[in-house]
Amino acid sequence: MPKKRRKLSKEMEADMDAAKKKIELISALIHDIRDEDIQAEYLGAFSQIRAAVVNLVAKYTTDGFCEETEGLLALYKGLISEFEAEYEL
Repeated sequence: MPKKRRKLSKEMEADMDAAKKKIELISALIHDIRDEDIQAEYLGAFSQIRAAVVNLVAKYTTDGFCEETEGLLALYKGLISEFEAEYEL
């Protein structure tokens, strides 16, 4: 039986590209922090956001646009807005 084709979404791909760029930017800003304790705190808080984007990209690559990838994108958006509200960069 042939493998089912992945359903793709240009909007989700654009959101994922924006998320990857934002992850790179915030990571660079965190690594610029001179105080090691503060940097470690920011990295700890940011690690869950980075993991959400990595999981989103991996899931989208294998399964395409589906309920799970929509959920991962929503999770990322919630986490990043919470991080930006709580931490100043």
